[in-house]
Amino acid sequence: MDDVDDRPTLAAPDDDPYLWLEDIEGPRALDFVERQNRLTLEKFAGAGFERDRATLAAIYDRPDNIPYVTRRGGQLYNLWKDASNPRGIWRRTTLESFRKSDPQWETLLDLDRLAAEEGEDWLLNATQTLPGASSCALLSLSRGGSDAVTLREFDMETKSFVADGFVLPEAKSGAQWLDADTLLLSSALGDGMATTSGYARTVRLWRRGTDVHSAAVVFETAVGNMAAYASIDRTGPVPRVWFVERLDFFNVNIWLGDEAGARMRLDLPTDIWMEAHQDWFVLKLRSAWTVGVRTYAPDTVLGIALSTFLAGDRNFTTLFEPGPRRALQGLFWSAGRLVLPILDELRPAFEVWTPPQGSVRESAQGSVRAWSRDSLPGLPEIGTVDVWRLDGHESESNGDLLANIQDPLTPSSLMLIEGIATPAVLKQAPRTFNSDGLVVTRHEAVSIDGERIPYVQTGPQALTGDAPVHLSAYGGFGISLRPSYNSALGKFWLERGGTMVQANIRGGGEFGTRWHDAGRYAGKRLAHDDFAAVAADLVARGVTRADRIAAEGGSNGGILISNMLTRYPERFGALFCTIPLIDMRRYTKLLAGASWIAEYGDPDKPDEWAWLKTYSAYHAAKPGQKYPPILIATTRRDDRVHPGHARKMAAKLQAMGYEAYLYEPAAGGHGYGKDNTERAAFQVLGFAFMKSKIRWLDGGG
Repeated sequence: MDDVDDRPTLAAPDDDPYLWLEDIEGPRALDFVERQNRLTLEKFAGAGFERDRATLAAIYDRPDNIPYVTRRGGQLYNLWKDASNPRGIWRRTTLESFRKSDPQWETLLDLDRLAAEEGEDWLLNATQTLPGASSCALLSLSRGGSDAVTLREFDMETKSFVADGFVLPEAKSGAQWLDADTLLLSSALGDGMATTSGYARTVRLWRRGTDVHSAAVVFETAVGNMAAYASIDRTGPVPRVWFVERLDFFNVNIWLGDEAGARMRLDLPTDIWMEAHQDWFVLKLRSAWTVGVRTYAPDTVLGIALSTFLAGDRNFTTLFEPGPRRALQGLFWSAGRLVLPILDELRPAFEVWTPPQGSVRESAQGSVRAWSRDSLPGLPEIGTVDVWRLDGHESESNGDLLANIQDPLTPSSLMLIEGIATPAVLKQAPRTFNSDGLVVTRHEAVSIDGERIPYVQTGPQALTGDAPVHLSAYGGFGISLRPSYNSALGKFWLERGGTMVQANIRGGGEFGTRWHDAGRYAGKRLAHDDFAAVAADLVARGVTRADRIAAEGGSNGGILISNMLTRYPERFGALFCTIPLIDMRRYTKLLAGASWIAEYGDPDKPDEWAWLKTYSAYHAAKPGQKYPPILIATTRRDDRVHPGHARKMAAKLQAMGYEAYLYEPAAGGHGYGKDNTERAAFQVLGFAFMKSKIRWLDGGG
């Protein structure tokens, strides 16, 4: 094996012969990608692939899928994609009409027509409207699904782009309407306007009819921080502007100000999540905080009147206290009420807190104990439940909420909660696969250090010892995974006799900050041990054999899957690694990578590279091992996680003689495709690969 090129290695991490693959549009790199795509498609995109892609695309294009909506100015808005509108149509209706089985929609913008007329690969990433009766909208148009967008002003009454309106060329940008003629712009466009993470470094006051490059900078952060942005709070008698200086992924400085800029920095820890409403604000702590003689534990939620806080009061009301397996999953305001989504032993619960009524001065003396608590009634305690505000603008909310309820065998129900009342069904998603004879069960594996790792198993009740298993996890950034109705896995894995497993490994947010931090920095390696422990537990319980387990993970989960290749190859039959982060030596130098230092560490610091190298599979991979087959898939328009991660890992593995495949479609952003057909192709190709490599033929073993 002496003649095998195994670079880069842990001993020489910067001797990287594949740096040329980081040139996203470089001719040599594109030639490599085209050859890889051709080989992968020739191998796995046979007649069954074409059939399954059409089947899955048809599921995604069904006319009875739920059209998720946001209310603005009294009307419900939706972006809808189907076979006739692959890029989507932006449309609206009324709540009265939406309650009916066949709502009457008014089309505002046809993205397919726009793309054809302008010869651009347009997708609609986001819309920003001005509250009230205004017809102003700012559309974020993305080429091929990238995070970078072109901002263009749109009139919702004339259903056309505004002549000589606000237009901003492609960049990572966002904006807030200050009024009909003024934006607070956060954009990386322009010299010195981007942080090292590629996000906006400044907030600019951009007035109609002026050159954006001459717009006044009213707020800024250091280039080494992650980003700066602003939000406009209209819930009080006078609008106020919150400026946020995002130091890293988990730390912020929060300032209160106006259109002229920040006036006052709030005296708060940086590692918090804060939400203000009227004269109240709440904050969720990430670490312990001592105020006077009182110390509050991590993940505690505190509330106080903003005016009294600014006057020096620190007499907070405790609204939520965590438990070992009881964790907050978010918080938001709706018409004067604070909604707290909670996972308690992975069961959903929702508390609603109402601050004291009356003026702050009338209630401040006794207000610390005057918050009232309710629970949202009529929601299940099992399955997956999401609740959010119907209105896009907090200032327009009347308290109506939407709830989405599902589990791995039950498709989504979209429900309306008016006030604090029993939910009423608005829409029901169709069943897209046959679930007869399937059951959902919960289990726990024991990781290398004795920690219990929960996982959800869906499949046949009987244990055969050789079930085809699809195993997935994420384990990063405090993101919680909950079992959901997955049409793709349901149709092509469960319905055909397979078993689906989702693991709640450390690094996620299922059990709060302690769970996240245990799988962060050096602990990321421990999160990978958790996943391997679940795979071993499936074998120990008699569910399957190691060579029948196909594991899938994407983005941060790409680190996970690539580490299963190098650290636990004996526990898997196939690995599907999507839109992945893999090269931990150079990740901070590639696109948005610097923004994730707070999750992984800084490879330019020797003490942090010491742990990063333990899970940089790009450097750890070496010849002569029994690695399982791996398909690494990304997209060229992913401007968040650089496609070079996938390209380089595939190239190195192939140079060492391993069975490694690469798939890189041109569009898709940090996702699986720009439309339902592309998305279906990406997923079905992965299924075809995984089934082939665990030797599972459809309809049989």
